[in-house]
Amino acid sequence: MTFPSASISVDMSSDMIDLQVSFEYSGSRFDHFLVLKVPETSRALLVQSIRQGLLLVDGEKKKSSYRLKQGETISGTLFQPPPPELIAQEVPFEILFEDESLLLISKPPGVVVHPGSGNPSGTLVNGLLHYCRDIGDIGDEMRPGIVHRLDKDTSGIMVVAKTGSCHRLLIEAFKARKVEKEYLALVVGTFERKKGRVVAPVGRHPVHRQKMAICEKKGRHAASSWQVLEEYAAGYSLVQVQIETGRTHQIRVHMASLGHSVAGDLVYGRGGREQKFPRQMLHAHKLAMLHPITGNRLAFSAPLWPDFQEILEILRHQGGAEVGSEQ
Repeated sequence: MTFPSASISVDMSSDMIDLQVSFEYSGSRFDHFLVLKVPETSRALLVQSIRQGLLLVDGEKKKSSYRLKQGETISGTLFQPPPPELIAQEVPFEILFEDESLLLISKPPGVVVHPGSGNPSGTLVNGLLHYCRDIGDIGDEMRPGIVHRLDKDTSGIMVVAKTGSCHRLLIEAFKARKVEKEYLALVVGTFERKKGRVVAPVGRHPVHRQKMAICEKKGRHAASSWQVLEEYAAGYSLVQVQIETGRTHQIRVHMASLGHSVAGDLVYGRGGREQKFPRQMLHAHKLAMLHPITGNRLAFSAPLWPDFQEILEILRHQGGAEVGSEQ
């Protein structure tokens, strides 16, 4: 006899949850069940929602350790911490292009894109508000103007909307994969083949919830093409990576899956960060798209930040073989 999986309805736009417990999950802890069924939400937030009585079992408040029974229904909403107040601050970034509709900028390494847990201020959004206060009314109240992100330690090019219509059109363009994005990554090791393509679904790590991983069953389609530009005697390679999809940590996960993690990556690399790498050596180098308002083609590149360029110069001095050309 077979039993159906849990019936699931999760509306992330309103954080509404409606789950039914099937036979296979009978006896599972309340919190463990939610972690499995709502993987995009942190365990801490789920536990907080249980404690606050926002997530109920058959309409009753239960502890996180409660053992579920077949047929029970879990329903309610996720806890919503009060949003931090957005303030305008002078945060450095380089402007590559600007008109009345959008900005193309180069984000420095070490700067978080928008406020969140542990980063209430000093973000790129705070800097954008300082530069253009009207941007505060565009899109999400905590991510005004933002249509895509880069990791804190990843530098490089980003596009930011300055009007509501441009914001909507940019989001549509990203979803339709009409924005071309190319990165430069310094990775560990050298390659036998000098170019290739990785097609491997990326999803939340089943155990370490702050990490992403190759997830064949539950991951989302992700594809990256790579080509070696330079190889160095010290055992590193500079690669150009074009992403066809924009999954969280996609390049870092894909390159690590090949056995060539991004140099300086503390999360997906092997061992600790070497002293000569001040951060993960990943740079959003180029972005090309049709202007959402005018229809003109925009194609810009962001020069490497000085810390990345300095590392390359050191490696070249130690002995580097030119495989291709870039920059």
